[in-house]
Amino acid sequence: MRYDAIIMGVDPGSQLMGYAVIAIHKNIPQLLVMDVLKLTKEKDIYARLEMIHTKITALIAQYQPNTFAIEAPFFGKNVQSMLKLGRAQGVAIAAAMQSKLPVTEYAPKKVKQSITGNGNADKDQVWKMLQVILNITEKPQYFDATDALSVALCHYFQQKIPTSKNTSTAPKKKAKSGWGDFLAKNPERLKK
Repeated sequence: MRYDAIIMGVDPGSQLMGYAVIAIHKNIPQLLVMDVLKLTKEKDIYARLEMIHTKITALIAQYQPNTFAIEAPFFGKNVQSMLKLGRAQGVAIAAAMQSKLPVTEYAPKKVKQSITGNGNADKDQVWKMLQVILNITEKPQYFDATDALSVALCHYFQQKIPTSKNTSTAPKKKAKSGWGDFLAKNPERLKK
């Protein structure tokens, strides 16, 4: 099957790295893969970084994504954890750039808002929406995998990737906005 786009999403981590790949066909996203790379068996941080690079490179070779989306690290109080997370993110981004993929970062709140409409949604709420949107039944063992899937889906929603059907070159009508337009469309809402 020929897809309109393939998006890879990553939730970086120094212990678990979530990854997911979705394909877009006729404006319908579908899950190709969602899993985690377990890094805890390796004690050396540099060996973990090599594992991240190797896994991202292999996934790119296997699924041939058009674009790469990654969750931006949130700012925590533990400087050492932030340093490790930043390194993990940097290695994943470097692997994507080495493959000439455009890279986009999304803040965790932006991802949650894109999926659930609420930037403060918990991981279970995000997972339930992912199940509905992508018609998934089997729950993964780790939320890191669903986090990566939500990053990929967020990127799809943010980019509004056109399908081959949506190739019209006709000029688009400018959307009206503001109170005047709202009242014109909803005259019953005006209290007199």
